[in-house]
Amino acid sequence: MTASTSATPTMTDFDYDYDLVIIGSGPSGRSAAIQAGKLKRRVLVIDRKDRFGGVSVHTGTIPSKTLRETVLNLSGWRERSFYGRSYRVKDEIHAEDLKARLHMTLDHEVDVLEHQFNRNHVDTLNGLAKFISPNEIEVATEAGETTRITAEKFLIATGTRTYRPDSVPFNGKTVVDGDEFLEMRQIPRSLVVVGAGVIGVEYATMFSALDVRVTLIEPRDSFLDFIDRTLIQEFTHQIRENGVDMRLGSAIESIEDTGSHIEVTLENGRHVRAEMLLFAAGRMGATQSLGLEAAGLETDHRGRLSVDGKTYQTSVPHIYATGDVIGHPSLASTSLQQGRVAACHALETPTLPESPWYPYGIYSVPEMSTCGMSEEELQERGIPYEVGIARFRETSRGHIMGIEHGMLKMLLSLKTRRVLGVQIVGEGATELIHIGQAVMNLKGTVDYFVQNTFNYPTLAEAYKIAGLDAFNRMPIPDEFKVKKPAKTAAKSKPKAKAEAEKTDDKKAAE
Repeated sequence: MTASTSATPTMTDFDYDYDLVIIGSGPSGRSAAIQAGKLKRRVLVIDRKDRFGGVSVHTGTIPSKTLRETVLNLSGWRERSFYGRSYRVKDEIHAEDLKARLHMTLDHEVDVLEHQFNRNHVDTLNGLAKFISPNEIEVATEAGETTRITAEKFLIATGTRTYRPDSVPFNGKTVVDGDEFLEMRQIPRSLVVVGAGVIGVEYATMFSALDVRVTLIEPRDSFLDFIDRTLIQEFTHQIRENGVDMRLGSAIESIEDTGSHIEVTLENGRHVRAEMLLFAAGRMGATQSLGLEAAGLETDHRGRLSVDGKTYQTSVPHIYATGDVIGHPSLASTSLQQGRVAACHALETPTLPESPWYPYGIYSVPEMSTCGMSEEELQERGIPYEVGIARFRETSRGHIMGIEHGMLKMLLSLKTRRVLGVQIVGEGATELIHIGQAVMNLKGTVDYFVQNTFNYPTLAEAYKIAGLDAFNRMPIPDEFKVKKPAKTAAKSKPKAKAEAEKTDDKKAAE
């Protein structure tokens, strides 16, 4: 680091160690680093863990989705409609069976990430980063060493940590948070899940598929409020049928670890007992150790940073923030996009803006996925609309796969015929949603689904069924109406015959 010859140098007079320093290596930090590397800039990624990938790889997105796939495969869940509810691929499923596939997947994810960093010449450093000025950080490594690093731009992508209130007697074995849950020593026979957010709903339905007796407790009267209510009603019916006991509007008074079981007392006087309790009621921004005050930054009450929604700049322009640390929508998919956009803006490189419509994916059993507006949003905005619905059991592929439930709902503008929203619950929902997303982002209409041919048999055919369902109730566009031939003045038969005879006589005389 070389100082300028001026008497009182400022940070702009320094030759920075890096063009961009990224704190955190989750989805947004990863995509930002790779983008900066491809732009041939000096970039450093710092993560406090001994292996890169962040929460997403080690305790969040990848582990939970791997666990879901393992549960469905080993339990024979997808085949039970053919062979009965008692059917299992593996009679005895243990915690180690779930972990084996999990560790293989995580090792692969980390290997791929490290290869991407090496290939794009991204420097990495393990340690705890802390701002000591707006353009300088101090990194404390696990070896006890401390190093100072300067950068022209910074990106905070530290993600979130579990919320652990003092009223919950966490012990890491029978009362656990979302991170500890993956390290369970044995599969419980009964489970209480506190918090019907995305994480709580996913784990509750997964373990219900293992025939674990699950009770899902949510203090509010509703859950996953950002999803269309029709979809939630369908989903609620299915998971209750699968054995999940839902306790909505049930605030918790106390949680007691008796040694033999966990006792949960609700404010309405009811009690719930189980072998294990998973507390999944919220997460906090992982910013408490960053020394943000030295950089001139403040967080909200949940440790999250506020940013410009297009550039992802914080209140300090050269410091950016992306991913779960900025709050909604807190999706790995959107985080990947945010990191790339932020890196391009920070390094003054033009890039395409983000598409307005992005999908939500809930990897529960069954899956849910949505894109665009819900029916409730359309009603609030006063937008005239039509609804098209398809049931998976109406498709031949659904019969072949043994799918008894599942629904695709499409919302369409009566004025423009454009697709305004798609909601799906059932097998493959998180994959199928991208067809609707593409049509929406290209400003497509219901006519696309009516006119085009889908592979048969497929679940994607549900789009055509839903499209026709709505199309048959919507006004037919003028360009599709059959045009009648223009009326011409018809001559009377006798008159026409007389004129023909005159012509024939004339020709004969000539």
